[in-house]
Amino acid sequence: MLLWELDAFQPYPVEIIPGRIFLGNFSQACNPKIQKDLKIKAHVNVSMETGSFFLDDPDKLLHIKIEDSLEASISPFLRHLCHFIGAHLVLGSVILIFSTRGISRSCAVIVAYLMHANEQTLRRSWAYVKKCKNNMRPNRGLVTQLLEWEKIVLGDSITDVSDLLY
Repeated sequence: MLLWELDAFQPYPVEIIPGRIFLGNFSQACNPKIQKDLKIKAHVNVSMETGSFFLDDPDKLLHIKIEDSLEASISPFLRHLCHFIGAHLVLGSVILIFSTRGISRSCAVIVAYLMHANEQTLRRSWAYVKKCKNNMRPNRGLVTQLLEWEKIVLGDSITDVSDLLY
């Protein structure tokens, strides 16, 4: 198996906040064994795909339908995403945040949440998520929106986009 194949092969979502927040892809979110093993109680779906998640309890699913494109706008949803994740953490829920491949939109959401929850820079949140998931690649449009989010969260733009290990 080549190194890049090994990198792409992740049978389980990666742990971002131990035992509380996981980052994954659509197929992992659809896998009942993974849901049970990780004790997933809530989903944040940041993709166009719709699954049969928590049909009996819509309070456990936040579905933000955005394309993985440079024009996709995630900014209008960031406050709501952070509130949903924070509320489920307070309830003790284990949350799976996912997108189609789990490398762009879902990573951007987790970076935004960490910036908000920890009142930290984009650079610091980015480095943390990158350490957990080394193949994360939010598209440039999402990165630009995360820079704007940093201004909202911290009151100023601190991170230089060239600092991000892209």
